[in-house]
Amino acid sequence: MKANTTSQKIAANLEQAFAASGFAEQGVDALRDASGVSLRTLYKYYPSRQKMVMAALEYRHQRYLQDIFTPPDATSEQSLSEILEAVSQWMQHNAPTGCLFHSAVAAYPNDEEILHMLQAHKHEVIERLVAVCKMPQAAGELAIIHEGLTQAWPTHKEQALAGAKRLAKLLCE
Repeated sequence: MKANTTSQKIAANLEQAFAASGFAEQGVDALRDASGVSLRTLYKYYPSRQKMVMAALEYRHQRYLQDIFTPPDATSEQSLSEILEAVSQWMQHNAPTGCLFHSAVAAYPNDEEILHMLQAHKHEVIERLVAVCKMPQAAGELAIIHEGLTQAWPTHKEQALAGAKRLAKLLCE
């Protein structure tokens, strides 16, 4: 996903900053530096820390969907195994310490908007998995496989992928 506008560029930079350093450690000066704009410009687009977090999560959401799922108009179909491979590559390169959405909720446990963003992100991911796999009856199982892989990745890495693939194979049989 390419950031085209100033607000998207800021959101992309904030996403990277939060992914690298978490949500609690960075003050406004660090976020300004990470965003690559002046403090005035940062606050023009995102007038609060909560808005900065939301922008970063929305940008992350769109990037995740684009990186994991083949575009709907593509000529080739994706298998569940290919999607799990893509998720493991995503985790390795973009989220080695775990899901940024879960980290945001952990950092801001009383923020309903951030919680809603987590829920919306996970819901759309599962909708895409169901559509790709053509298994509407298995939405819960697909959610568990996906979440299991993303949550187990920080400690189990390739073993998490192998386990997710075994479960996916059993589900598809």
